[in-house]
Amino acid sequence: MADFIGAVDQGTTSTRFMIFDHGGNEVAKHQLEHEQILPRSGWVEHDPVEIWERTNSVMQNALRHSGLSGTDLAAIGITNQRETTVVWDRRDGRPYYNAIVWQDTRTDTIAANLDRSGRGDVIRRKAGLPPATYFSGGKIQWILENVDGVREAAEAGHALFGNTDAWVLWNLTGGPDSGIHATDVTNASRTMLMDLETLDWDDELLGFFGIPRSMLPTINPSSHAEAYGVARTSRPLRAAVPIGGVLGDQQAATVGQVCFAPGEAKNTYGTGNFLVLNTGTELVRSQHGLLTTVAYQFGDSPVVYALEGSIAVTGSAVQWLRDQMKIIKTAAESEELARTVDDNGGMYFVPAFSGLFAPYWRSDARGAIVGLARYNDNAHLARATLEAICYQSRDVVEAMEQDSGVHLDVLKVDGGVTANDLCMQIQADVLGVPVSRPVVAETTALGAAYAAGLATGFWRDTDELRTHWHESRRWEPRWPEDRRAQGYAGWKAAVERTLDWVKVS
Repeated sequence: MADFIGAVDQGTTSTRFMIFDHGGNEVAKHQLEHEQILPRSGWVEHDPVEIWERTNSVMQNALRHSGLSGTDLAAIGITNQRETTVVWDRRDGRPYYNAIVWQDTRTDTIAANLDRSGRGDVIRRKAGLPPATYFSGGKIQWILENVDGVREAAEAGHALFGNTDAWVLWNLTGGPDSGIHATDVTNASRTMLMDLETLDWDDELLGFFGIPRSMLPTINPSSHAEAYGVARTSRPLRAAVPIGGVLGDQQAATVGQVCFAPGEAKNTYGTGNFLVLNTGTELVRSQHGLLTTVAYQFGDSPVVYALEGSIAVTGSAVQWLRDQMKIIKTAAESEELARTVDDNGGMYFVPAFSGLFAPYWRSDARGAIVGLARYNDNAHLARATLEAICYQSRDVVEAMEQDSGVHLDVLKVDGGVTANDLCMQIQADVLGVPVSRPVVAETTALGAAYAAGLATGFWRDTDELRTHWHESRRWEPRWPEDRRAQGYAGWKAAVERTLDWVKVS
């Protein structure tokens, strides 16, 4: 048997390929960013062709730098930015339009109309999601209605839809030459089109958006030995490597953090933050602004559900400081600058650039900096940005505790922002519970590798995977309760100031 597992991690700002050994240790990694296309306010797009080219490049470079070849890989897993929508021509692989990214808000009218008509309640009941710009269904509808020729192509059976997992999979397995058009239950659960109980596309939901069923990929378990075929067109592999698993990025991180038991949770800090709580085989419907979603399904085992709190802007707020405001040159400098002050100086920054996601779901919100005094400077803004990441996570933790009755004893964290030690200390202080980071912080790719390895027998079972998890660092809360309460009250007041800025027709 080959000694390694590969994972394609197609993210919001970059694509990486990682290689892991049997102990779950990173052997090699290569990563490339892709362009963020911003045609107008609220619109966010990616070039699908660029993403596919980056996928090939990172696979090639990771293998070359490690001295490995495709024959050394027992399987490949795929994980991806969820909800980001690609529609392409099955005949030649040409995208009809740029990928519309999960952060994009152009479909706010579609979402608002669904709620006003009462169809939103059906979507909540069947799909576990509120009508929102976040999810794929409205994005597909927008492309069908606004890009010339796509509606006709879809009705003729030529147009295919997929989140970026399906786009990468289709190209890896042959593209126009019999490429596999498939997705997994976690990605399908993020479209507003799949019934959470049947795990199939729902005709009533498809009718709400006017989407032909022929556009949609086959829904498979997240980990499956035969469902996803073999990678046969990628130049660097030069071998028929099985693709054993597909998981949306946050579900992949849940698997990578080995949250296999009901009540176990993780929080991923990336472009946005995503807190996922395993609820087991029980489908828990949120009453406090969270999403009911699929955590994973391994082979023929029953599906495992989750509650999720999705936050649109966290790590990307630090990028905003760097790229738009230019008060730092690198993301790491945010920590250095924020450490020069003891607190936020009364300043709060609510980065509602794409509205507010969980638990508010307010597309009319926009970013705001409040509480400013002449005393405040750029260090206070850097500190307020890190605090915004942590306060938004507290909003979600509180909603999750109300929905599930589970009180977190410790928060498992992963993702790029966890390299910021000050931010993680603030997170422990804001929550009042310890924060724990694993040795392998990039758990998204690791989860995809685990799914692929379970499917192909590389790993025996989830108990074996648990033995691979090791803590790297733990942050204990330091703030007294009165400071914690006062700070959170200020945050909630700041959030109120962001609402009703955009009129949703």
